Amino acid sequence: MAKTAETATGFQGDKLYQERARLALPILIRQAKAGQTVSYEDLAAELGMPNPRNLNYPLGCIGDELNRLSKTWRKEIPHIQALVVSKGTSVPGKGFDPFLKNRGKVWKTSEERKAILKTYIAEIANYPYWDEVLVELGLQPAASKIDDVIDQATSFGGGEGPEHKALKEYVRSHPECVGLPVGSAAGSVEAPLPSGDSIDVLFDRKDRIIAVEVKPASAPIHDVARGLFQCVKYRAVLQARADFESDPRPIETHLVLGGELPKALIALRNSLGVSVFEKVS
Repeated sequence: MAKTAETATGFQGDKLYQERARLALPILIRQAKAGQTVSYEDLAAELGMPNPRNLNYPLGCIGDELNRLSKTWRKEIPHIQALVVSKGTSVPGKGFDPFLKNRGKVWKTSEERKAILKTYIAEIANYPYWDEVLVELGLQPAASKIDDVIDQATSFGGGEGPEHKALKEYVRSHPECVGLPVGSAAGSVEAPLPSGDSIDVLFDRKDRIIAVEVKPASAPIHDVARGLFQCVKYRAVLQARADFESDPRPIETHLVLGGELPKALIALRNSLGVSVFEKVS
């Protein structure tokens, strides 16, 4: 991984990693504008790559091209590939370290590294010239091909059927479905929010709050899309209440599906920063 910055060069070439780099950069710019990181696995899924480990060369290629462009413009462009993070640590892997060090960043402990990366990721989100980067490199913004699905998602959902009720009860009594330890206390269903909404399943823990939206395997694609947006709403309302009450606990929102996330919704999931648990039954 440490050699990636040295070997992944030539952004405009016809090698596979170069083609993937040109596909990945508009996606990362979309994520930057949304203020969202993206996991290696989720970015690989959006790019149609079966192995997330193969992202090291496309991401290194992006970093090399941003270095070149920074020299051309005589202005520093933040390395946007820092938005691609590990699900376990929420920060980039060590393969990104050479780019940090080239920008004069130094650290002694993993906690110092995380703090530097948190600030650096904020710098990426606030950088105002990503559109100019796309133009300079001859790239188009990441395209959305699901406008019709999002339009359908605005319609009122149907009633709660037996499949939805059964899945909701299963998630409530199996907290491990959303990453909590096996044997954790069950959650509550239809938890009310100050906005008048009700959360399908809520796990109110001492160390965190987890809100879960549930969609059964039979849910159509527009209903799954609605579920993604509902998670965003829950996150915003819960955070607003926590801020008002000075509650420091982190807030997580997850979408649990009885089936698989439709491939057409991978980009929306990544853009909204919603974690999805699939094939739960």
